[in-house]
Amino acid sequence: MTVTVIKNGTLIDGNGGEPILRGALAIEDEKIVFVGKEEDLPNFSDEVRYLDAEGGAILPGFIDTHVHLMLEFEPVEKRLATPFSFNFYKAMNYMKNTINAGITSVRDCGGTDAGVKQAVEQGLVLGPRMQVSITALTTTGGHGDSYTASGQTVKLLLDEYPGMPNGICDGVESVRKTVREVLRAGADVVKVHATGGVLSPTDHPEFTQFSLEELKVMVEEAKFRRGLKVMAHAQGAEGIKNAIKAGIHSIEHGIYLDDECIELMLKHGTYLVPTLLAPVSVLELAAEAGMPEYGIKKAKESIQAHKDSIAKAYRAGVKIAMGTDAGVMAHGTNLRELGLMNEIGMTPMETIVATTKVAAECMGWEDQVGTLEVGKLADVVITKTNPLTDLRSLEDNNNIRVVVKGGVVVKELQSEPVHATV
Repeated sequence: MTVTVIKNGTLIDGNGGEPILRGALAIEDEKIVFVGKEEDLPNFSDEVRYLDAEGGAILPGFIDTHVHLMLEFEPVEKRLATPFSFNFYKAMNYMKNTINAGITSVRDCGGTDAGVKQAVEQGLVLGPRMQVSITALTTTGGHGDSYTASGQTVKLLLDEYPGMPNGICDGVESVRKTVREVLRAGADVVKVHATGGVLSPTDHPEFTQFSLEELKVMVEEAKFRRGLKVMAHAQGAEGIKNAIKAGIHSIEHGIYLDDECIELMLKHGTYLVPTLLAPVSVLELAAEAGMPEYGIKKAKESIQAHKDSIAKAYRAGVKIAMGTDAGVMAHGTNLRELGLMNEIGMTPMETIVATTKVAAECMGWEDQVGTLEVGKLADVVITKTNPLTDLRSLEDNNNIRVVVKGGVVVKELQSEPVHATV
């Protein structure tokens, strides 16, 4: 049995406390067996493999709670010219880029089926550990209904196919049936579009979609029958309130939060996943990715309100978990979100905790990942820089030097030999 020891770095364990200078961490199989000061490392009887952090930072694997691994936004004509199966091969690269950014766990918020997750779990392809929502529930004419004025549909994500049920549903019993179909397809979490959105042709972020009764039946079917969480794409205040009142676990985006929304989130312990990078990316990639005019217009309208809402929620003490909406922007650029979170008032340490400990709690995985603690899965990142003093350095994947997932090194940039066997 080989023990892997990571040493000679500043250890940031994800709990938000003081970093450990000259920290060390030991891994056996897929689990962490020691965390602390380098001088306190025990003498291991087994063979030891050393990873030298070279004075950088040792952190938990990062977690993005809002991605779309089967998507990177492209012009309509390119999407229409892409063979169906080719999308899965492109996704292999998206997942690799996600790992290269230090993201070892994700919650996929639509478009990724159970087979992709299974391929990663069985080691057929490299990718982050994941929870999948399969497809999002949406109303006729709502966010997720890709109907256009021509009568044709132009979907961002892959169309309905075996393992990917149609998410459009209206009325309590139709909603109940669709939730059951999504769960049958292998969903780990249920996703609903509670309001309109930026990149949908026939609605607006402030438009409310499902009724409170429809949202409640989603929670009934997922949470009370299967023990699973429900997350809500929710941007307008009324839709956000309905989602919280229905018992939905996390609010995605939260663009137009009012005081009552925030009070309800605090009362119910609801998580907020800001995705501040999403509208920024819509504007940045407008020409290159062929963003539709309606999306550009709505992004411009919402971007400042979005920042203001997240800042207000943060100051009030709402639980914030990092999420990006990766797929709207390129996979592998996820950690740009931390700089945006810092801009609205969060300290560098708070952004790291939101991307590790709180993100794991949001996913219900706090007993497995999110912090560097004995007994947890060895998901670890070694950076060249100290993110507490240079947070935006994480945006450059060349500064993510080593990534360990479940005790296995899945990325290692060599500057000089970083390990030896003794």
